[in-house]
Amino acid sequence: MPDRRNIKLRQKLLLWSAWLVLMVGWAGALQAQTPDTSPATAPSSQRLAFDIEIQAPSGVQDYLQRHIELQRYRELIDLDATELARLLTAAERNLQDLLGTLGYFSAEIRLLVLDTPQNPKAARHVVITVQPGEPVKISDVTIEFVGPISQDDAAQAQRAAIRETWTLRPGMTFTQADWDGAKTRALRLLTAQRYPLGAIISSRSEIDPDTKNARLGITLDSGPAYRLGPIQISGTQRYDTELVAHLARLNPGTDYSQSLLLEAQQRLTDSGFFDAVFISLDTAGDPMGAPVLVQLREAKLQKIVLGVGGSTDGGARLSMEHTHNKVPGIGWRATSKLSLDRETRSLGTELTAPPDEAGWRWVTSALFQSQVSGSSDVNSQRYRVGRMQAGERIDRNYYLQYDRAETAGGSESTTANALSANYAWTLRNFDSLPFPSSGYGLGAELGGGTTLGSSREPFLRAQGRWLGLWPLARGQAGTRSSSRAGRIAVRAEGGMVLARTGAELPSTQLFLTGGDTTVRGYAYRSIGKELANGEIVAGRYLAAGSVEWQRPIVVNDKLTDWESTVFLDAGAVADKPSALRAQVGVGAGVRWKSPVGPLQIDLAYGVEVKKVRLHLSVGFTF
Repeated sequence: MPDRRNIKLRQKLLLWSAWLVLMVGWAGALQAQTPDTSPATAPSSQRLAFDIEIQAPSGVQDYLQRHIELQRYRELIDLDATELARLLTAAERNLQDLLGTLGYFSAEIRLLVLDTPQNPKAARHVVITVQPGEPVKISDVTIEFVGPISQDDAAQAQRAAIRETWTLRPGMTFTQADWDGAKTRALRLLTAQRYPLGAIISSRSEIDPDTKNARLGITLDSGPAYRLGPIQISGTQRYDTELVAHLARLNPGTDYSQSLLLEAQQRLTDSGFFDAVFISLDTAGDPMGAPVLVQLREAKLQKIVLGVGGSTDGGARLSMEHTHNKVPGIGWRATSKLSLDRETRSLGTELTAPPDEAGWRWVTSALFQSQVSGSSDVNSQRYRVGRMQAGERIDRNYYLQYDRAETAGGSESTTANALSANYAWTLRNFDSLPFPSSGYGLGAELGGGTTLGSSREPFLRAQGRWLGLWPLARGQAGTRSSSRAGRIAVRAEGGMVLARTGAELPSTQLFLTGGDTTVRGYAYRSIGKELANGEIVAGRYLAAGSVEWQRPIVVNDKLTDWESTVFLDAGAVADKPSALRAQVGVGAGVRWKSPVGPLQIDLAYGVEVKKVRLHLSVGFTF
């Protein structure tokens, strides 16, 4: 019979063995789930085979530090001395190639490996010393043309533009990046006009390290000259091809121009009839009449837009706009809008006909408005019918207009009616919209008519406005220097109404100024003719202007989307030119290039009223 003590001992050994097996299995499972952090596979931040120190001029040092291939092998901690020596030999060739892209072809390069015998586990130290020497200078540039562009007199200006805008000139330092960029720009200018199939058939850069000179040459093959052919439209269901052709305005027989296609694409997109537009040239066809392919996706027939906004002129604003792109029966577009803010409540509707071949379209509209105007409350109606033409740079508009205004201010209320014929013209010549940095805009309106009250009195109304932007740095606008120097913006506005002294004119035909976009430091439309009782009413003459210095804000030597500004505004309204007395506002502010347009935040001091006002507005319009 076995000894009970031996049985108990064997049972304990079995239990301990089972527990040990479980612990080993559990530890193995944990090891499978836990990343291996042993020294052999440690991340590069904890263990490196070697580190690299590059001693070179700052610009060269940064470039080599980023692009040297030796960086890729720092984590191979099992490198022996022979393998490292082979890598350093290859690194010297790589450094020579990198320096060549910067224009240095006779650089002195030294590589030194410092071991750490006191700590064998420490990373070895690779010291690279580079003396780049004198960079290679461009001694000669040859630009040649083959194909029709070389013989066509009509392409003389295009050839001259490619040569004049070539960015690498004799005497400049040669770099590979500049060389690639110059070739790309030349090809872009070639294919942007008349020759869409243009190509670079050869380019050469002959480098002489002894004389440190570079001879550059490029040959451009234009391929055949193309002219626009018939428009081939796809994707229309609701609108006929005539509407698309009138909006695109791409006349067959016109020389091909990439800008023409882009402008046509933009017109179709801005029309509101289409959600997506893509225009291309079919170069497989006859070059003298290559088809223009217009692919469209139509917008919805109707849409409603709800808006929430605000400004310091009118406070919070709510709006609702309904658009019907093709009213049954007449085929015109109808747009109706309701807008409410602290100062103005308006309801308007407009009917617009499709454009004709020249871009002219018939327009009729009605507007009902209640507005705080100076010291008065004005309820007005306006009905208009006429024609308009909207272009990329010039807008024209002529129309008949009926005005009715009921003005209630103080103890006196008046009602006036007028009928007038008007012409409006606007020119926009800015470098870019909605964030212009140079250029100018000019607008003028001229109208004449008669009052329709108990006595009919003729009147003449004229108004003009101008905005000019001048970069402060010399050179082409949009360059680094001009962008950082900022610009000066000058704005001027004037208006007059000529009529008999006692003529009762609707206040909507007269002038008031002051507010976010006119004379800052004063309330919206608070500058006008002052009556004996202190009330402010609209006047017959207006003069206003502004000078503003706009300068970009730079952070860590990089341009931001913000600008700072200081400004001086002035404006006056009166019934006689001799009675005009300027009211001045001065201040400073910031601008932000927001996704919906320029956001303006200004703090202005009104010298006349001795008050500081905050002004907020969004968008650029002229």
